[in-house]
Amino acid sequence: MSLRRSLPPSEPAKPGPDPASVAAVQKMLRDAKNEREGRKANVVRRIMTHPVRAVPVAFLMVILIGAALLMLPASRTDPDADAFMDSLFTSVSAVCVTGLVTVDTATFWTPFGHVVILALIQVGGFGIMTLATLLALLVRKSIGLRGQLVAQTETHTLNLGDVRAVLLRVAKIMLTFEAATAAILTARFWIAYDQNPGTALWHGIFHAISAFNNAGFSVYSNNLIGFAEDPWIITPICLAIIAGGLGFPVIIQLTRGETKPRNWTVHLRLTIYGTLFLLIAGMALFAAFEWNRNETLGPLSLTGKILGSFAGSVFPRTAGFNSIDYGAAAPETLMVTNILMFIGGGSAGTAGGIKITTFLVLGFAIWNEVRGRDQVTIAHRSVSSSSQRQALSVALLGVAAVVIGTMLLLIFTDYSLEKVLFESISAFGTVGMSTGITYNLPPSAEWVLMALMFTGRIGTVTLASALALSARPRLYRLPEERPIIG
Repeated sequence: MSLRRSLPPSEPAKPGPDPASVAAVQKMLRDAKNEREGRKANVVRRIMTHPVRAVPVAFLMVILIGAALLMLPASRTDPDADAFMDSLFTSVSAVCVTGLVTVDTATFWTPFGHVVILALIQVGGFGIMTLATLLALLVRKSIGLRGQLVAQTETHTLNLGDVRAVLLRVAKIMLTFEAATAAILTARFWIAYDQNPGTALWHGIFHAISAFNNAGFSVYSNNLIGFAEDPWIITPICLAIIAGGLGFPVIIQLTRGETKPRNWTVHLRLTIYGTLFLLIAGMALFAAFEWNRNETLGPLSLTGKILGSFAGSVFPRTAGFNSIDYGAAAPETLMVTNILMFIGGGSAGTAGGIKITTFLVLGFAIWNEVRGRDQVTIAHRSVSSSSQRQALSVALLGVAAVVIGTMLLLIFTDYSLEKVLFESISAFGTVGMSTGITYNLPPSAEWVLMALMFTGRIGTVTLASALALSARPRLYRLPEERPIIG
């Protein structure tokens, strides 16, 4: 008998996985990963290439680049100072061509910092999308359809085929006005104020670019108060502000020789006549409220009072310069200034606000409704219902932005309603005027003003459209019903 235990039979080896199946699973995983990455890339591509969405994204990128440059020690006179919020706020204000500042531009920033601010103003005024498309045109001598759509969104041109010519003409117009203004200011700074040629040239260029782009930045600590009675400084700056605020389509039509009012388009009529009315009415009201006040126009000569009244009507049209101390202005003057700041200048220009055309289209809509007319007519032309809805949307969104901004400032600060309302409208309208409270605002209030400046620069409708992922037209109509209005 054998003493060895019988061992159980060994189990047969299990077959390994089928190589074909492994390859199929790996391929499926790779495809799933590629699909996820593709969806992410498509989302980014949609954001960056869609004309409406690309505008705010591009502005944000330039703001961040500008803030990074201003944070460099070479940009500040005190390299050791913690300047994150000041740099970011100044970058937002410059790119959005506003002019609100939390520090003294003349003393806080070095000449390199001033150059950075000036570059941000020029880029912001010309438009990020317009500038990028123009550079592509000059370098490659060609432009794609998507690039034309992007440029069309920024310049508000109506004919897709005209975008290329419009971009070049915009650049020529901008450089021409800035060069002419800079030449006059440089000569005046050199001859009348004993500045050396280099300093006079730099100050002339800086204020010319700041004026045409409706930015309001100045390299003087008291802005333009020291030149309140000098017509050779105030007048060229005011004319540059008006030109930049008219809007490029208006300037282009006028330079084409369309000087006869009967041949003007509705947009041209609204912009020109609206600008003249606001300038005259603003000047008259400013003079009436400030003419004899010792805190503002009272001590000035007759020429100074006229210049001050004219500037008081022009500067609130989103320029932001000041030749008087608005902290000492009468409440009536601040109210008139609030109205001018909220309306702003012309469309497709360097001005902010809800724009003159928006304001007047709503005014004509009310007038025609009072008269019982179904159509809104201006200069024997009917205004489309879509234009009326757009004007109403812009105005209401602007009111909402100002109201929310004012409420937040009241929460975050101890200033009066009068002062924070002025500050909110100035930020939203990309004006840059202040009653003097900007320097002392807490960081939370600064974030509110930056949001208002950004919203006001890219436009309320553009911002709302950028946030919308897609537009799906409704293929049916619902039954109509008329709620009780009023």
